[in-house]
Amino acid sequence: MYALQMQTACQGEGNGEPDDPSSLHQEPVRPATQDCSSFDIVRATQYGALDRVTQLVEAGADVNQPDSETVTLLHWAAINNRKDIVKYLIAKGAVVDAIGGELASTPLHWATRQGHLSTVVILMRAGADPTLRDSEGFSCIHLAAQFGHTAIVAYLVAKGVNPNMPDRSAMTPLMWSAYKVNSLDPTRLLLTLGASHSLTDNLHGNTALHWAIIAKNNTAISTLVQHGASLDLPNFQNETPMTLLGPHIGAAWLGHKISQEIKEKQGRTRTWCRDKRIRWYCMVSTPFIAFYVIGMVLQSGWDYLLKLGAFITLYVTVYVMNHFVFDERLFHILPMSIYLATKMWIYVTWIFWLGIHAAWYLWLLLVGGSVPLWICFLQSWRGDPGIITATHEDKLNTIIELAESGGFEPQWFCSSCLVRRPMRSKHCSTCDRCVARFDHHCPWVNNCIGAHNHKYFLGFLASLLGLCIVILSASVQYWQFECWSNLTNGHSADNYLVAAATCDAWVMWVAANTSLH
Repeated sequence: MYALQMQTACQGEGNGEPDDPSSLHQEPVRPATQDCSSFDIVRATQYGALDRVTQLVEAGADVNQPDSETVTLLHWAAINNRKDIVKYLIAKGAVVDAIGGELASTPLHWATRQGHLSTVVILMRAGADPTLRDSEGFSCIHLAAQFGHTAIVAYLVAKGVNPNMPDRSAMTPLMWSAYKVNSLDPTRLLLTLGASHSLTDNLHGNTALHWAIIAKNNTAISTLVQHGASLDLPNFQNETPMTLLGPHIGAAWLGHKISQEIKEKQGRTRTWCRDKRIRWYCMVSTPFIAFYVIGMVLQSGWDYLLKLGAFITLYVTVYVMNHFVFDERLFHILPMSIYLATKMWIYVTWIFWLGIHAAWYLWLLLVGGSVPLWICFLQSWRGDPGIITATHEDKLNTIIELAESGGFEPQWFCSSCLVRRPMRSKHCSTCDRCVARFDHHCPWVNNCIGAHNHKYFLGFLASLLGLCIVILSASVQYWQFECWSNLTNGHSADNYLVAAATCDAWVMWVAANTSLH
């Protein structure tokens, strides 16, 4: 019903070809412009010939006269995004909520279906009612959700439209988005704006999660589950999202993360493995234990085959824990845990190995340098990187302001946080928040680096570099006393390294990690 029929544009008028609800899948073409002076008012409106429309209206044409398909001029102007003509027709008394076409739709329906936000804004400001339904029972927010027009969904909700508005069969915008749109938005945006994921439709008793599963919409399934959608609500056929997903566990379209969530819900993992606190402690402690085990195996006097077997055993153990104990949702803490484990064992090595032979100035540099190191690390880790926050009312006002000013673009607006993006800001997918003057997300401090903690992060890097130099210097002094004293002059650097590794493999292991830092 709503379709594209591309024609030539009038010479000197309009900005493209008109849309027509008669042929749906034609490819757009851009032929040469033509003279529109002989067009009737309907065709002039479709082609965006404002001068010709003005001429005909001034000559007595009725702006509310429907054509043979009961479609008004405002419908044609709206579907083709002829903003100037829309404004002109409204100024001349065009009825903004006129019903026309086979679907008994308003101009606002037509503009919404095509995703013309600027025309939607003009019609809404002129008093168009977004809650009116067409013959299929859809209001404008349902159409916007079905076709993935995120900006229009946001604007309608900001203007007071209920995000849970049901259509004729009680399908909500969230259900339509989960069923029809294979992208993150507008599903995420609707949830952020307060749409309920527990409502059900009248025909099947399905929730939005049911519809996402029926459509095999992995993105919507993941988004809904992350926002707390229940996997246990039955529909009229007594089918829960869990039972619908059951046969698809492990399927490529579903993804590993959602499959793991379902396994946990179905009790396919041991109780202790499902405890998030146990998983957290396991993930945090593993780098501390693994670092020590590797160092002790290297330090031991075992045969090389035994050492190889020990490393293989350690690898298999970590591999099994990764698949059955570790939680993918907590992987972001692993790099920082590795960093903290390395630092702890470096300090232990200093106390029991390196500090014995270290010069007094290295002790002074270690103690003096550790203070700014940990201050800057804690500020980088726990400090506010410059998170952009806003109240719910401010978010709605921002949506309206940006939509009505034509600035509703991803570089200016975050559809996840619903805030205006200042220059150099960015939404961090790991932290799920917008950060002012975003530099990067640093996994080693498990935080974003932005406007407020950038200086501390630079201080952390500088202090860390200084500490590493101190540790390596102390390692050289230790090797001079313990490992190289029996070597004669003339040996190559390789000989010295081999002697150091053979003499004390633990210190060499710590020095190697320090060099990597």
